[in-house]
Amino acid sequence: MKISIITITKNSENTIEETINSVKSQTYPNIEYIIVDGASDDNTLKIINSNRDIITTLISENDFGIYDAMNKGLSLATGDIIGILNSDDTYFSPNTVERVVQAFKANNTDSIYSNLCYVDEHKHIIRYWKAGVLKKTSFQFGWMPPHPTFWVKKSIYEKHGRFNTDFRFSADYELMLRLLHKEKISWHYLNELTVKMRIGGVSNASIKNRLIANSEDIKAWKINHLKPIWLLTRIAKPIRKITQFKIWRKKRLSTT
Repeated sequence: MKISIITITKNSENTIEETINSVKSQTYPNIEYIIVDGASDDNTLKIINSNRDIITTLISENDFGIYDAMNKGLSLATGDIIGILNSDDTYFSPNTVERVVQAFKANNTDSIYSNLCYVDEHKHIIRYWKAGVLKKTSFQFGWMPPHPTFWVKKSIYEKHGRFNTDFRFSADYELMLRLLHKEKISWHYLNELTVKMRIGGVSNASIKNRLIANSEDIKAWKINHLKPIWLLTRIAKPIRKITQFKIWRKKRLSTT
């Protein structure tokens, strides 16, 4: 089973090597690694080129945003299963991909999602995102899986489409809402930590961005002809983040 991993990047000189090393350290042998660079003008490309032994495909050109870059990566991917690892994220352990492949084979599923933790610049864990089991009304109550842990068969993208680039911040949410809630592709919840995600994502960079993202979340329901529970769906998603901090605090206290 061939795995495609896509990393999109632009001016990520401070983090990209750690991301690449995370892929390089994986124990699973059959990995296609694709990097889509947005014409970086710092040392990002120099770092990438020094690691070409692990990189299958590299393109560097201007794009129309992160989701356009992700779609470029999806169009290049030839693996049976595709995952996206952001340029400031890393896999939790060297056997992460191997565990994902085992889960795909054991459960004969279209997709897999799992848990992640947020880390600060010192690599300290500050928040846990425990995804939990998808239920019929989960999305209506503000649920979504962590996108960096979401692995999907290539055939699913070919059948149901890629990222909608009309969205600035919530195309990942729209994609997962479309695939899991609307199209009801099969899934398996791998109840393990698989990704370390650095804080400071674009959608959370400012209150303005967060408000735009929340509006786009509702737009995602509308364009897919789905019915949210209007006020509840709008406010439940940010409220869920509070519980993630509580899980982190509980884990921290249990180890002190």
